[in-house]
Amino acid sequence: MEEKVMRAIQDDYPDEFSWCYGCGRLNQDGYHLRTGWFGEKTITIYTPRPEHTGGIPGFVYGGLLASFIDCHGAGSASLYLHRKNGHKVGDGVNPPRFVTKSLKVDFEHPTPIGEPLKAIGTVEEIHPKKYKVYTEVFAGDDLVVTGEVVVVLMPKTFRKE
Repeated sequence: MEEKVMRAIQDDYPDEFSWCYGCGRLNQDGYHLRTGWFGEKTITIYTPRPEHTGGIPGFVYGGLLASFIDCHGAGSASLYLHRKNGHKVGDGVNPPRFVTKSLKVDFEHPTPIGEPLKAIGTVEEIHPKKYKVYTEVFAGDDLVVTGEVVVVLMPKTFRKE
């Protein structure tokens, strides 16, 4: 049985911000990545499908892995700040939304298609509006990808007021 995130921050994003190809619950063609707490760390679980094959048959396309780390990072920062603000996933309060400032991905080992991937994140607050998320992606017990995402709170100009 595959593990899954039961309470994900993306479930609480308002509809107008739920269209991301990586983590948007309303994007019917997207990955539907879901990020939740894993103790004091964060977790996102996803199983790549055959159409996510990279240049080598049987292995995942690197762009999917970069998207995985990117959305995991933004969701992790949202979880962190939502909790810091005194809220929990599912409490009816819209969580903060973030946009990516930078993304760094290191491909440690080829990542097999069809095996559940777990992104485990550690959030570091750089500034009240800027966070860094360190992520390790595992296929089974194997560390396959590492990454670092710097995200900033979504500017008001992105939001409908």
